[in-house]
Amino acid sequence: MVSHRVSSNARVVVAVALASALVAACGSGHKPSTNAGTGQGPVKDPTSPTTVTFSSWVGSDPTMKKMAANFHKLHPNITIQFQNVSADNAAQKLTTQIAGGNPPDVAYIDASNTSDFASRQALVNLDNYISRSSVVKPDDIVDAFKTFVTYDGHLWGLPIDGESTGLFYRTDRFKQAGIDGPPKTWDEFMTDVQKLTDPAAKQYGYEVFAPEAAYYWYPWLYQAGGDLLSADGKDITFDSSQAQTAANFYVNLAKYSPKDYLNSNSYDGRVAFEQGQVAMYMAGSWLAGTLHSEDPKIDDDWATAPLPSGPAGCKTTIAGDSLVLLADSPHPDAAWLWIEYLEKPSNLALWTYKSPNGTELPPLKSLLDSPDLAKTKPVLKGFAQLMSCGVASTVSNPKFPQIEQQLNTELGKAFYGQQTADQALANSKDKAEQILAH
Repeated sequence: MVSHRVSSNARVVVAVALASALVAACGSGHKPSTNAGTGQGPVKDPTSPTTVTFSSWVGSDPTMKKMAANFHKLHPNITIQFQNVSADNAAQKLTTQIAGGNPPDVAYIDASNTSDFASRQALVNLDNYISRSSVVKPDDIVDAFKTFVTYDGHLWGLPIDGESTGLFYRTDRFKQAGIDGPPKTWDEFMTDVQKLTDPAAKQYGYEVFAPEAAYYWYPWLYQAGGDLLSADGKDITFDSSQAQTAANFYVNLAKYSPKDYLNSNSYDGRVAFEQGQVAMYMAGSWLAGTLHSEDPKIDDDWATAPLPSGPAGCKTTIAGDSLVLLADSPHPDAAWLWIEYLEKPSNLALWTYKSPNGTELPPLKSLLDSPDLAKTKPVLKGFAQLMSCGVASTVSNPKFPQIEQQLNTELGKAFYGQQTADQALANSKDKAEQILAH
């Protein structure tokens, strides 16, 4: 099983590149088409052969190719032409195409990038199309995913897949330690992580990563009742008392993490979990597919569960992908029909949990609540439960990726014992305010 998503470390790289590239490229006087999504009644097929270009890193996926072929049968005048890009270069390539005046009609992008593209007038506001659709029901979209694709009160994209961040745990290690099941609270988590740590035997309870310290701190931050920035994106809030509680709890976990992997990224560090060196691991559902494909003989030695709840209850980060319609598309109606087709609940299910290679979740509440999901992919049950607790870890400020890099650096120093967790937040705030001021 392989996820359609990119790993979290790749998302950080993409976000940093996008933030700087969009300012230079998309903010240069680009004006959207004025006739896109302005009609009434159901969107009609074109009367002559039309090619819809679709930029993505999933064009070679057998499920996506099959859906494109089936779409063509239903809409014989529309042909989907795939533009294949690598996941880590997708946002940069799209930005370059927009700047050059030759963007694709539809793009499959990291959902958290949607508002950035929308803010540069590079996308079509989908409100009109959605209001005319009998397929797309905004109220059924998971709230956090809707946040990803909303900008200035309008929908500029539609989620197509996603994942929540959950807890992976080694059932064999838990049995050896006499622990009955996964922890449900912070207190239980701390008790378990201590029981599961024996440095002399090279066994540890948890794993943290300095290069991605910020991303894997966010769930603890939200569970403590904290946040990153104010709603308008202008003020730093990650130094609040709630944030300090979360940071101290999180940084303390470095005591129970293998030092050999402390400077690794989350994807490379998965090896320690595969080998049983680490008993608990925070990750998205992508890890389920990776573990199975790389080491199927340990399938019975691990399981998944929701993250333990903190003072503010159940909270977790989510990630996902969205479909967007580019403002310069010469035939937006045909492009919308392709987006609408992919958004059919049956196709969202096929693309995610029903795909042989899929460990993704559909972004619709009705599908997440369906018993069919748990029956088809039992490993995804805990992640589906967490979707209702999801917090969209995007903020309405294109400078935030630079701030996140500072959080990575300062929290990483705290992992290494070079400063306290409170000092890490204070130093990050000082640098973040300088970034916001320029």
